Amino acid sequence: MASPDDRPDRRFRRRRQRLVDQLRERGIDDERVLEAIGAVPRHEFVAPAFKSRAYADEALPIGMDQTISQPFTVAYETSLLEVEPDDRVLEVGTGSGYQAAVLCEMGARVFSVERHKPLLERSAQLLADLGYQVRTRHGDGTNGWPAFAPYDGIVVTAAAPDIPDPLLRQLREPNEHRGGRLVIPVGGSGGQRMTRIRRTGSGVHDYEREEFHSFRFVPLVSDEPNG
Repeated sequence: MASPDDRPDRRFRRRRQRLVDQLRERGIDDERVLEAIGAVPRHEFVAPAFKSRAYADEALPIGMDQTISQPFTVAYETSLLEVEPDDRVLEVGTGSGYQAAVLCEMGARVFSVERHKPLLERSAQLLADLGYQVRTRHGDGTNGWPAFAPYDGIVVTAAAPDIPDPLLRQLREPNEHRGGRLVIPVGGSGGQRMTRIRRTGSGVHDYEREEFHSFRFVPLVSDEPNG
């Protein structure tokens, strides 16, 4: 895949390193995650008007009432996902493509679903141009992507009032592998609690739930009538 150092525009490398240092100071201690953040050219994933702010630790608009997540949020979710090389990871909410790129840098096989087709087409093309191999699909992410299940990790980049059952069912059962992990912000418009679900067996109740810090995400929208 493309490395930022191979690109003709090298103006942003120092800003990227400062961002990594800031994330480390804020408590992100997974060096593999920090290395991935330091490798992805975030300025490519923001609108031209916001390139000067690409390495500030803030969310930025990307159109269609969506945002590219704050780098701390991306690093936090990725750390909770406990990604190992060659893990099969489903991303619900492709958005700008930035989170998918970070996962690719960590060696994951990434599958990403986005309900906004114009946004998906733009992000899929950008990821391909940068050399990131991500399978993408236009659809309702609350249904996951059964064709490529089970997943070692599922990361949801929008707020869900409840945890969608299809995502739980698509987590890998623990056998020769670790059980699959789902990282999802759960809550309403007032804020969400970052939540990790770990599959611990094959039964319908074989899941372990952990809750972490509070965040604010755009809502996860389902196409189901009562979603």
